[in-house]
Amino acid sequence: MSEQSLPADALPEYAERVLEVAELIPPGRVMTYGDIAEWLDEGGPRQVGRVMALYGGAVPWWRVTRSDGKLLPGHELDALGHYRSEGTPLKEADRSADGHVPRVDMRRARWDGGDRAQGGHS
Repeated sequence: MSEQSLPADALPEYAERVLEVAELIPPGRVMTYGDIAEWLDEGGPRQVGRVMALYGGAVPWWRVTRSDGKLLPGHELDALGHYRSEGTPLKEADRSADGHVPRVDMRRARWDGGDRAQGGHS
């Protein structure tokens, strides 16, 4: 695949679909890469992660997480700022954790898309 050969405003269809789902996730909630792939019934966590890495900067990327709740390496502080301002449930890191960075509390923050019919704010 050569994403670089696409016009700047053109996205592969799968990428558009992934980003549309990311935009549906309400503030304070998250979905995993695998959740989005399952929602779309296409691809898998790696494909969703690739889309987010290449094109996710224009959507609330911090709402798409790893299934273990660990923050995206290299983007921890940015993500943490968003989580705190949105009230996303976090688990404080234990003192042995690298950098003492909290994780997303997946049990409380994970969104299954159940209230999507009400939502769609941009």
